[in-house]
Parts: sequence; C-alpha cells; structure tokens
Amino acid sequence: MSETKGDRPTTTARRSRTVLVSFLGAIVRKMGNWMPIAGTVELLTASGLDAASVRTAVFRLKKRGWLESESRAGMRGYTLTPAALEALTAGDEVIWHARQPAELGDGWCFVNFSVPESARALRHRLTGHLTSLGFGNIGSAVWIAPARMLPAAQRAIAELDLTEQCAVFVGDYVAGQPLTAMVRGGWDLDEIDLRYREFIRAYEGEAERLTEAAVIDGRHAYLTYLGVIDHWRKLPFRDPGLPREVLPENWSGPAAVQLFERMVTILEGRALAHAAAYWSSPS
Repeated sequence: MSETKGDRPTTTARRSRTVLVSFLGAIVRKMGNWMPIAGTVELLTASGLDAASVRTAVFRLKKRGWLESESRAGMRGYTLTPAALEALTAGDEVIWHARQPAELGDGWCFVNFSVPESARALRHRLTGHLTSLGFGNIGSAVWIAPARMLPAAQRAIAELDLTEQCAVFVGDYVAGQPLTAMVRGGWDLDEIDLRYREFIRAYEGEAERLTEAAVIDGRHAYLTYLGVIDHWRKLPFRDPGLPREVLPENWSGPAAVQLFERMVTILEGRALAHAAAYWSSPS
C-alpha cells in the first residue's frame, strides 16, 4: 500500500527507523534475536531518540514483518523474524563488499530492464533498489556493479516481480572507453569519497582517545558503538567495493574501513555488555 503525503514518515521518524535497524543488526542479533521493548526504548532514547518515535518505528517494523511479539521472563518484547534476519544478513553482505574491494578479473554484473510506462512506480523502485545496492548507471536502463553483486541484484529484481522485464549478465569489460572513465560516469566517486572522509573526521579523534583511555565507560561505549554502526551502515550502500584499479589514487575508502574496524574492535564487547543489563527483569 502506498503512503499518502500525510502518512510519509517525518525526518525524526526516518532517523528512528534507521537507528532501530542499526540496533537490530548490531545489538539484538547478538542477544539471541530477541529484545525487551522497555529496555530497547531506554537504550534508544539514551542515543537521542524520543520514546514515542522509537515505539512507532517498532510498530512499523512489526507491520513490515520484521518483528513478532514475544514475552520472555515476564518481559514484553519482540523477536526478529526470518524475513528480518534475511534482510539484515543481505545488508551485511553489501557492507562487507565495500570493505573488501572486488577483484577486477572477476568481471562485472550488468542489469538491463524494460519496464512499461504504466508500471513507472515499479521502475523507480527497481532503480532505487539498484542504487542502494551500489550499482552505477552507465546508460539508459543499464546498471553495473562488480560481478559478486549478482545475487543481490537477483533478489532485488525478484522482490519486485520484475524478472521477466530484466536481462542480467555477468562478464568482462573488453573494449570501449577507458574503464576508469566508465566508472566515473556511473558512480559519483567524489561524493562517496567525501562521505568516507566525513566518517574519518567524525571518529579518528575518538579512536585515539579510546585507545589511550585506561577505562572506557560502558554507556559511552554503547552510545559510540551504535553511532559508529549507524553512520557506517549507510556508506557502503553507494559503494559496492569497486576494484582498486579503477579508483583514484587518494581514495579514502581503505582508511575509513581501517578506522571502522578499529572502532568496532574497541567498542563492541563493552557495548554489548552494557546493553545486556537491559535484557534482565528489574529487581
């Protein structure tokens, strides 16, 4: 069902939803795929969200089929559904690809589609899906990404029931304009690089402080960890992990990846330990 203008989520609602999805992936999956609603609201309001928007985001994800009500040890809560776990795992694959550059010799995945004007909304949804997976647009209805993105493209096409309207190929780029020129035309490399540099500026100082700290407070670790995950999670969905050979020499992706992994190493265990206290019944 499409949303009317009045039903469209506000900026606050969108942020609550994205932070909640980051929370599900980074915290809830590691806590047995279940979350207590009271503890979740407390943890997410500590990160700057308001309780009403958190509950609304939970409700929306429940309607979407990501969450099912389930009480444990006298606590009301929600369990992640198979659909949620599949979506989060697919997101992990995209994030991992951006952290590991593709091999140029593995080739490319090409997607071409022909969707009639009467189904324009579906066409827009497909292009949105491909863009969010990191595909670049190199011509009219022609999209390209490293070959390893084939399964992700097939899932996106199947979800929209557009398999019959699409042609998907995997192969080598053998002739034509220089490959670097094609890549620069298909992706906004300057914008992607800028986002990586912004991530570095946001967290490199904090990484140094945490490395030198004798003790790291659990609440601070949790808040910083969730912020890092939520910030990073959005970046690779514009970058499918292009081969190094087609990227600028000063590409900041590797430095951003190194910083991200350093922050996760420092914070993850402490953040989960802090969150675990909210999975216990109040005494």
